[in-house]
Amino acid sequence: MAAARSAVRGLSTDDLKSVRDTLAAGRKPRVMFTEAAGQIAGQIGQVVALTDPELSDEWVVVRFGKDELPFSPTDLIIPPKGAKAAPAKKAAPPPEPAPPQPELKITRSPVPAPREEAKVTTVDEAPPAAEKPARKTAKAAKPKAPAGLTVTLSYTEGEWTVSATQGAKSLAKPYVIRPAEALKMVALVDVPGVQEAVEQILSVERSEAEQQAEKLRAELAEIEARLAELRDVG
Repeated sequence: MAAARSAVRGLSTDDLKSVRDTLAAGRKPRVMFTEAAGQIAGQIGQVVALTDPELSDEWVVVRFGKDELPFSPTDLIIPPKGAKAAPAKKAAPPPEPAPPQPELKITRSPVPAPREEAKVTTVDEAPPAAEKPARKTAKAAKPKAPAGLTVTLSYTEGEWTVSATQGAKSLAKPYVIRPAEALKMVALVDVPGVQEAVEQILSVERSEAEQQAEKLRAELAEIEARLAELRDVG
């Protein structure tokens, strides 16, 4: 009964003052629509502005859904605490249309057109088979670069040796060559420092060989003199 009296009474002067103060504080107070508002009675909206009551009776602007519409204070009340919006009233369904009356129609059956003989086309040759796509030409394999070749000339303990390897494979095991051949090989390289080193080694070998030859000749001379003495005694 109290809600019904409030719906008839609408917003009081104190209510409007409270609404005005709330708007001034930057908030939008909630209001409930009364029966005077029509089909939206029981729904809840938000007051967004108060216009001049002297210009119109509907001077309370309320936002309801996406619309902002002016209402009279009698169309609104302050909703009680915990109040929820009433379900919207459904509009009355439109009257069902009257059932259609039977119509009298006279139809004439169309004269069937003469049938055409079906033509059968024979195909003597089978359609050409779809050409197979040409195979992609395989890319030519890039030839593998040969392994590096290494020829080594060594001098160890008075002997010149040459060896050859290709990668990890041994092509020629170290074999002895003459000093003259070693000098020719170094001359082909045309590296002055290396050639001088080889010539120095050969010079030392030559000197040692000459000394050994002199020693052997001296020993040979002694042996020949001893042999001559033995022949004279005999």
